[in-house]
Amino acid sequence: MSSVKSTNVTTAQLRILALEAAAKAYSPYSQVKVGAAVVTEDGAIFTGCNIENASYGATVCAERVAIWQAVSQGHKKIEQLYVYSRDGWPPCGLCRQVMVEFGNPTMEITFGNQQGGEQMMELAELIPQAFSSEHLTNKS
Repeated sequence: MSSVKSTNVTTAQLRILALEAAAKAYSPYSQVKVGAAVVTEDGAIFTGCNIENASYGATVCAERVAIWQAVSQGHKKIEQLYVYSRDGWPPCGLCRQVMVEFGNPTMEITFGNQQGGEQMMELAELIPQAFSSEHLTNKS
């Protein structure tokens, strides 16, 4: 999992980084390698891979690993995410909720597959009516 600084990153570059991250996945149970690359608001790039566990609840998705890498290095705003899996799986619900915490409604999420197919969505499309910190603010 790496950190790179870039102010002008392309989807193609993020795909390469996500593929490289997927190669590092630990997935002995599903046999599915997933990689992700995120771009922060200041242009830093972080990657992550899925890490499975025999106790399935302890498994962590690539998207969350990449976001947590960024957050652990002081980056709290994610602008873009690319997730790669053989079949182009979209992010799971837990990952979507973490994206809401550190992204914004217009954050771009691209999921790509082994054949080179890609689908891009904004976070608001991926998780409409998301539960966020705004729901927890004192409105009185």
